[in-house]
Amino acid sequence: MNTIASATGGNNLLTHSHNSTKVIQVEGLCKRYGKLVAVKGIDFAVRRGEIFGLIGPDGAGKTTTFHILGGVMEASAGTIQILGKAPRDARLAIGYLTQQFSLYPDLSIDENLRYSAGLREMPEQLFWQRRSQYLRLMDLEKFSDRLAGRLSGGMKQKLALCCALISQPEILLLDEPTTGVDPVSRREFWDILAAVASHGVTVVVATPYLDEAERCDRIALMYEGQIQQIGTLAELRASLGLQRLELRTNQLEVTESVLQVATNRKQTSIVDVQTFGDRLDVLVKDPAVALAAIEEICDRQHLELNSIQIGAATLENVFVNRLRASGNEPEFIPFPRKGTGDKGDKGDKGDKGDKGDKGDKKILNLQYPISITQSIAIGADKLRKVFGNFQAVKNIDLEIRYGEIYGLLGANGAGKTTTIKMLCGLIAPTSGKISLAGQTRNLRSSAVRQRIGYMSQKFTLYDDLTIIQNLEFYCGVYSVPTRLRRRKIDWVLATCGLVGKENLLTGQLPGGWKQRVAFGASVMHEPEILFLDEPTSGVDPLARRQFWRLINEFARSGTAVLVTTHYLEEAEQCNRMGFMVAGEVVAQGSPSEIKAAQPGQLLEIVIDNTQVAANLLKNHLAAWRVSIFGDRLHVVLDRPDGEIPQIQSVLQAADLNIHSVRVIPFSLEDAFIGIVQRAQEGAG
Repeated sequence: MNTIASATGGNNLLTHSHNSTKVIQVEGLCKRYGKLVAVKGIDFAVRRGEIFGLIGPDGAGKTTTFHILGGVMEASAGTIQILGKAPRDARLAIGYLTQQFSLYPDLSIDENLRYSAGLREMPEQLFWQRRSQYLRLMDLEKFSDRLAGRLSGGMKQKLALCCALISQPEILLLDEPTTGVDPVSRREFWDILAAVASHGVTVVVATPYLDEAERCDRIALMYEGQIQQIGTLAELRASLGLQRLELRTNQLEVTESVLQVATNRKQTSIVDVQTFGDRLDVLVKDPAVALAAIEEICDRQHLELNSIQIGAATLENVFVNRLRASGNEPEFIPFPRKGTGDKGDKGDKGDKGDKGDKGDKKILNLQYPISITQSIAIGADKLRKVFGNFQAVKNIDLEIRYGEIYGLLGANGAGKTTTIKMLCGLIAPTSGKISLAGQTRNLRSSAVRQRIGYMSQKFTLYDDLTIIQNLEFYCGVYSVPTRLRRRKIDWVLATCGLVGKENLLTGQLPGGWKQRVAFGASVMHEPEILFLDEPTSGVDPLARRQFWRLINEFARSGTAVLVTTHYLEEAEQCNRMGFMVAGEVVAQGSPSEIKAAQPGQLLEIVIDNTQVAANLLKNHLAAWRVSIFGDRLHVVLDRPDGEIPQIQSVLQAADLNIHSVRVIPFSLEDAFIGIVQRAQEGAG
């Protein structure tokens, strides 16, 4: 058995269920809506038993492609063969999970399944056999009589997948199936997809989450109606020709600034610099040359480096750099703050209706990055919330400072949204103390609320108003001075890419664009404290990158930011974070501290048949410790010295050929799942 220490892993190996039979063949696919060409002559093929990922930003043409593959829309041009037939003729062999939740919320799990089976005229005996099979696979058996509308996001998606699978289709089309689903449920969902694919079902999936797209056998990058590149993860990484450095320093903002100058002048091997919470991610052509250049630049600027580590490039690195090379990266537009370009701002000090807070307002009017202050913007002491007999939040303690980005992370139902609603004064706590912007009383007063921005988990703008009407409404609610409103609204429209479309009804916008408008509406008044509850849910990778540049800009100008997200790769952007489990904060720290605190080791195993191997190992280890990532297995071991020989023995006894085993760093998602599962095991 070879041990491979490469940062990017070994060769991609398809499992035994894959074969060379092309069950989907697309050539020259084009779709026009009047003058708009949504899909521009794309070509791709998918093999039987393959998980094929289609990724790209909002408006790339993914959903249109899915509609055509699913036989619900005709192509304008091109040849599309599904199992050797036209899509419309192959529909009985296709399971299609649409982007919108398509189940009936007032029907139970069993009733939704029976309805789906009835549409396919499935015999009663066969229905009960498959119903038991799939509910057991999805771990939904004990909830069969629960109404679909009362299920968590992850359970809803599992039920929707059950409904798509009940007819045992040969092709499964999944359009962003895990949007809004927590990390634990997402990992379970992808393990189910791997099990389904191992039985020969072909899966085509679109996702905005690039870390989970890495689980696909092959990936197609799509932008502006065209497929830019197709390949395995290893092939896409190799095509990038770059490596990633993780740089840690106590002077992140200044270090990023000086390295960015060097990058813009093309003086070094550095290609890209991006802040990620407590570190910088630096993409470089030649690590040795770049390391020397970074050390020389930092030494010249008297900047101290704590550490530099070499890591594998991510799929997001590939995607962003591909679009940047083709000139498609959206322009970053700094937020137009009071006092920048407006000589008439002297009279604005009283606009927030609280004349006694001049000291706090200084934080927001700084035009240069500042470090996190010692002043506490958001504080919670033994915060608790009970609904009837249910204790949603249990004695939480939090301290979030001005200039800090704090991530509150947890599975669906952990209590995150309830905590945010208490902290910003929307609901009263059962017990405990709250400090907000220096105030401990009257947290619902208009004076305090003028200093807060809140973007809720559910889209809160008015669908029956136009974009501009919504923005004008929020300018009024937040008392944005009349002479500044046009500039702020223009900024939101430009940042969202909606210039010229401001008279569209907001309800007509795709989910990702709605989120961008909602973010703009929540920050136009320059809040001192910003609450963001899953702000990037359903937002594409490029827009998400822009979101976080803006969030970092607000934090560096002194705003305290509390954010929740299910996308743990972006949670790395936070300075500190807390993990919530069943209403309690069970871990806090910086991303690096939390990952370093994980017990044991994370192994990556490259093996011939990942599904069989995963099933075997789950007989010896807790299920959460074993997960399939494309052609690889990730296995969490607490006692690796004793457990690695046992694992090797189990796999070799089953005649499975192990190609490589190596220790890899814990990702934040690995850490999150380990902390959540261990907390639940302890509670059990």
